[in-house]
Amino acid sequence: MRTRLCLADVGKSFKMHLQGGAEFPVIANVGFSVSAGECVVLGGPSGAGKSSILKMIYGNYACEMGRILVTTSDEKIVNIADAEPRRMLALRRDTIGYVSQFLKVIPRVAAVDVVAEPLIAQGGAPDKAREKAMTLLERLNVPERLWQLPPATFSGGEQQRVNIARGFIAHYPVLLLDEPTASLDAANRAVVVELVEEKKAEGVAMLAILHDQDVREKIADRIIDVSGFKAAA
Repeated sequence: MRTRLCLADVGKSFKMHLQGGAEFPVIANVGFSVSAGECVVLGGPSGAGKSSILKMIYGNYACEMGRILVTTSDEKIVNIADAEPRRMLALRRDTIGYVSQFLKVIPRVAAVDVVAEPLIAQGGAPDKAREKAMTLLERLNVPERLWQLPPATFSGGEQQRVNIARGFIAHYPVLLLDEPTASLDAANRAVVVELVEEKKAEGVAMLAILHDQDVREKIADRIIDVSGFKAAA
């Protein structure tokens, strides 16, 4: 199967400005790949660097060492480690999706429009995008009475489900999942498992952080222990 994401000799450290600029190494020599239709889960203890890896792939953290290669929606290979900001924004729109447990609330925008926006940004018709958004909100058990309200008024669990719907509505060749099932009840965890399986069937390459053992066993094709990439202090 086609490789969609490949990390080679990736490393990350943080500069401690309150400690005289001392460098704090986090991870080093990270290397693995994710193929189309595969869900790889990052394992290891808290603080091992799992979130740092996802944030480097998404461009929130700079990749200081190594290469992060992604195959774009138009089948070009881009090295995220040296991608310019404009290129990174295009990758986020068309190639790399990100689903976290937290919704960055957009003021005064209805939940259905928050969910539909990524699909519209990819060129989808607004009416069709809203229809798909409603279907996802219904599947994730978000009450219909909330669909036209801003998510800022929702409970934490409701906001999380809106965020999941937003992350899964569009087609991204690569999808990053950062604890998407945290705090969800069993019924909605089962819906997320279904959504992941559907994306795998579409050929999406997924990289996930999941502390929920039951969900991890159901969706993971491989588990990579990130503690093996721990940088020497």
